[in-house]
Amino acid sequence: MIERAAAATETGPRQWPVARASEIAPGERQFVDVKGHSISVFNVNGEFIAVLNICPHELAPVCRGKVRGTTLPSPPGEYRWGRVREILACPWHGWEFDLLTGKALADERVRLRRYPVTVTDDVISIML
Repeated sequence: MIERAAAATETGPRQWPVARASEIAPGERQFVDVKGHSISVFNVNGEFIAVLNICPHELAPVCRGKVRGTTLPSPPGEYRWGRVREILACPWHGWEFDLLTGKALADERVRLRRYPVTVTDDVISIML
């Protein structure tokens, strides 16, 4: 467990240590609570992504959804699968989000709320 001490200014955003990088394997996530916000930290092929646990479509707990791939553009009659461990599917209505950008696959104007992440000496911190 990481001590929840903030290290920054009193008025602006702060770095909040939330997890250890070694505890979140690729394709996995860890739920954390920071200042009353439910946030999940995902390990997307070695890159750590922090996402607010609210779907912009219908306010579902989006981070409880499956992390998977999606179909890729392909010729008629073919189905190519890719982007494995990069796509988060909302558990309520199946909306798919690109974890690397936060954008919904169906409508790029709709995005997940993401937070900046840093990793120092195995400690993952998010800016909030």
